[in-house]
Amino acid sequence: MHQTTLQELFLEELRDSYDAEHQLLKALPAVAAAASSSELRAAVEMHAKETQGHVDRLDRVFALVNETPRRQHCDGIAGILKEGESALNAPPSATTDALLIAEAQRVEHYEIAAYGTLVAWAGTLGLAEAAELLEETLEEEKFTDEKLTQLATSDVNASANA
Repeated sequence: MHQTTLQELFLEELRDSYDAEHQLLKALPAVAAAASSSELRAAVEMHAKETQGHVDRLDRVFALVNETPRRQHCDGIAGILKEGESALNAPPSATTDALLIAEAQRVEHYEIAAYGTLVAWAGTLGLAEAAELLEETLEEEKFTDEKLTQLATSDVNASANA
């Protein structure tokens, strides 16, 4: 479909993000299982719970705009997850953890861009309540990215280099 209005772009991005979150719900348990660091595993497990909250918020946003929640395949997240498959199949080690963090941060950066766009568009469209819900998710994605950076720089990268 060729979008002609900001409202149509917003709905397309909403559906794309909805699919991305569902793809992540499916992938995160394998990421947690592949981690050798208990801190990394706990962070991934916590983010899996947050991701379910992201889906729930998106359901609420769909309701606010009188749309049925529908997924539109997110090629971006699918590609990032495909690239990260090698880390899931590698033996658990600090090096694998470093790679898992790198792949997870690629996901977070993608989601930060998507949710930032959704927040801006919701604001422009006068969808204040939707913008607030999307902003909550955006802030959680930023926090997860910061936590991953902290894990990488405080221990995992140095252990991978030992």
